[in-house]
Amino acid sequence: MSEQTPPPERWQNLRTMWTFIRPHRLRLFLGFLLGLGTTLTSLATPLVTKSVLDGFGVNASIDGPVITLVTLLIAGAFFALGEWVLLGRLAEQIVLDARTSMVRRLFRVRVGELTSRSSGELVTRVTSDTVLLRQAAASSVVELFNGSIALLGSLVAMGLLDWVLLACTFAALGGVGIAVAILMPKMAAAQERAQAAVGRLGGALEGALRAIRTVKASRAESRESDRILAEAKESKRQAVRAVGIEAIAFTTAGMGMRLAILVILAIGAWRVGAGALAVSSLVAFLLYAFQVAEPVSTLTTTIGQLQSGIAAAARIREVDAMQIEPADAVTGKPEGGDPSGTVLSFRDVTARYAPGGDPTVSGINIEIPRTGHVAIVGPSGAGKTTMFSLMLRFLQPEHGELTLDGIPFDQWSLEDVRKRIVYVEQDAPLLPGTLRENLLYTHADADEEALWTALRTVRLEERVRQLEQGLDTPMFGAAISGGERQRIALARALVSEPEILLLDEATAQLDGLTESAIQEAITRISSNGAVVTIAHRLSTVIDADQIFLLEKGRVRARGTHNELFEADELYRELVLALRIAGVTPAAAEDEVEAPVGI
Repeated sequence: MSEQTPPPERWQNLRTMWTFIRPHRLRLFLGFLLGLGTTLTSLATPLVTKSVLDGFGVNASIDGPVITLVTLLIAGAFFALGEWVLLGRLAEQIVLDARTSMVRRLFRVRVGELTSRSSGELVTRVTSDTVLLRQAAASSVVELFNGSIALLGSLVAMGLLDWVLLACTFAALGGVGIAVAILMPKMAAAQERAQAAVGRLGGALEGALRAIRTVKASRAESRESDRILAEAKESKRQAVRAVGIEAIAFTTAGMGMRLAILVILAIGAWRVGAGALAVSSLVAFLLYAFQVAEPVSTLTTTIGQLQSGIAAAARIREVDAMQIEPADAVTGKPEGGDPSGTVLSFRDVTARYAPGGDPTVSGINIEIPRTGHVAIVGPSGAGKTTMFSLMLRFLQPEHGELTLDGIPFDQWSLEDVRKRIVYVEQDAPLLPGTLRENLLYTHADADEEALWTALRTVRLEERVRQLEQGLDTPMFGAAISGGERQRIALARALVSEPEILLLDEATAQLDGLTESAIQEAITRISSNGAVVTIAHRLSTVIDADQIFLLEKGRVRARGTHNELFEADELYRELVLALRIAGVTPAAAEDEVEAPVGI
């Protein structure tokens, strides 16, 4: 990575940051006004102090200037308090807006985009990157403006008091400005690399914790710890580098202003002695010089915060650039279609996951009946999962088309397609929340009796009734086996009678008795709707009304189990891979009660 973000990209990042600020510009403007009030009270204080000193010199009354000083003190405190509270609330609202925008977009992003990235790394963008955006998008903008006003106002007042001393101040500020201009881009690059390392750390940690059983069984705890901590160390190294550059910038700024004050004091004393400058003017000038030191320090800090915010905006902008699922161009159910016969069909469908990559399925022509059980089998990489991705519109075909009720998919809304298709993943993930919330996830309007019926079907009713909280048992931290998790996912699909049920090897972790009950449920559902399974188990294959055998993304053969076993060598190899070599189709039927995974 280059030391400095290219200017066009930096402007894009600033525009990204502005998109979160723009809805709150009125509140930000009020923050400007409050900050301006604080700045003006500070700028007026040295001049009023000069009036007090001048009053002492001529024995005049100083009541008015003293009252004015007290009023400025109180007003400045009031303005500062209002600015602090307003900008604090604004900053938190900006963080919430940024998180809301990213979370909503992430759930609309294409599945392929999400699966190609680490989920832990994406989480860090929603959490830590938005915190960096917080300070830069609210307080820093106001502080940059008011710091500039304070600096400019102080310099104007100093010029009115003595132009010679002002020239010394300008020389010091020039040196500070050059140092900051050189150091800030390097600090921004280091902060951006530090945040990228934090993202990689989150992704590596999330992946390792998800596979913690494999990690422990492989005695890889130290290896994984070292790999994750390497990213933590890289983040620390870059952050320390950024802090070091920031420290140099702040130290340079502070030292330059202190040196300027010493020079001002020496030259000012000489000019007072020569009668060219009043003592009160020198005191007022020194007060302004001290005031200049504060906005210089503030501006240096603010620029550093803006650099962090720009780095965060760059990572947020990457989320905004992720491709989302197309917005529905149609609403409602299309008219026409075939209410009987085929429910889903593939017509010469070719699809690939990445442009220029090899097609994962090619020239697929299949029809899925409105009722019945269809199995899709084939060796690893044959395109089985791609078929499901196309049915659920996670993936768009490159050529050909899919139809639902004889109507092309592009005439259906995503909502309507996915409302009619219930999908059970192979990993059977459970969502955060209670068991009840998980069961109602697909069918939110189901009644409690439907939940218990589904649990009874998957042989979980007794287990759930024994739980202290029953259906309201939280899934997070619950002692749930892989088979129980798979049965809960199946129950979620069976809460209502699905019209089209997609099962991605949904019985892989079940015992024989429970699988038998699931097969009975599948048989019942297939009598009124379509059940499509990706099959690796012999029982699933035998029970299917029709089997499609895929090889290298194409349909190699189709038929019943008996037909394919007799006619297709690859199919026989898949069946024999179940360690029942030499069985005939009839003998294979006898093995259904004790299926073995491939």
